[in-house]
Amino acid sequence: MNPVADCIGKVYLAVMSSNNSKKDSFTARRKIPERRKTDDLKFTKVQELVYELKIGDAMMQKVITTTPQTSMSKLREILRDNRISGTPVIENGRLVGIVSIEDFIKWLAEGAQDCPIKNKMTTNVKTMYADEPLIHAVSKLDQTGFGRFPVVDRQSKKLVGIITKGHIIERLLRKMEIDYHEEEIHRYRASHIFEDIIADKVALTFRTYLKGGDFDRAGEASSGLKKTLERLGIHPQIVRRAAIASYEAEMNVIIYAESGEISVEVQPGEIHIDVTDSGPGIPDVQKAMQPGYSTAAEWVRELGFGAGMGLVNIKKCADDMELTSSPGKGTHLKIRIDIRTTQPQTKAG
Repeated sequence: MNPVADCIGKVYLAVMSSNNSKKDSFTARRKIPERRKTDDLKFTKVQELVYELKIGDAMMQKVITTTPQTSMSKLREILRDNRISGTPVIENGRLVGIVSIEDFIKWLAEGAQDCPIKNKMTTNVKTMYADEPLIHAVSKLDQTGFGRFPVVDRQSKKLVGIITKGHIIERLLRKMEIDYHEEEIHRYRASHIFEDIIADKVALTFRTYLKGGDFDRAGEASSGLKKTLERLGIHPQIVRRAAIASYEAEMNVIIYAESGEISVEVQPGEIHIDVTDSGPGIPDVQKAMQPGYSTAAEWVRELGFGAGMGLVNIKKCADDMELTSSPGKGTHLKIRIDIRTTQPQTKAG
């Protein structure tokens, strides 16, 4: 077997495992009694990065494009010479369509009578935004089976790149190589900062206030928490779990609530993440815990959010999780992550 191909396959499988969670029941005001199995809670560097990186970090910026007036015979040369299987169609700087190798083959089967690309291109183009988390691209590529997504700027709607599975894998491998040595240096330093402080009880507390609907700043709180925990020397495995859990909680506040607050308390042995919001509350918590269930508005989904995996991913990251929600009064989420070991302990019984 080709070792490079084998490595790439393992990387993408690891990416997809972060996007697929098993169904699990949950009851409001009920603390989860058991810990997750070790394998379920072991988050890899790949899984951390697909939440941390943006699509703009992985996309190909130099995109081969065509115009609606380009002929299908010319398209043959473009695909062959550049060794690509499709190209966005641009008019006056705007994305108006996409033409693929499938469209070209269909044209050949219909007699290959030359005509402009606009007659054969797909006009209902699914796009992604450059500032979306990379996990959204992983999810959509898997769900749709598409080979590529054009990437546009959220404000101008102009084409800024293209994203494929190959681009994602290449970026992840490059990023992991850069981060490897720094991560090894910080390993096993979780509680050192507390050792120099003499007191009966020591804890570091961080608070971030969130504004509902502020998608331009989405992810800032969890990104800040990740950097803070790294600087404290927390084990990378724990940092990943805390960053993913806080990101999902942060997005839930931004999507559903008018405002909210994330409070993080780091103690010598554990991390407590406390999230409150002034949102509409959750009528059926058990249903909300089902993978893929979402009450997000259509416009939120168009932005690439509200996929219905937030609470599921939070539960997977936590050693303990408690959710209290009352319709019309908001939601209170408590997350606890043990930092004394890199893997959760299984409770007896």
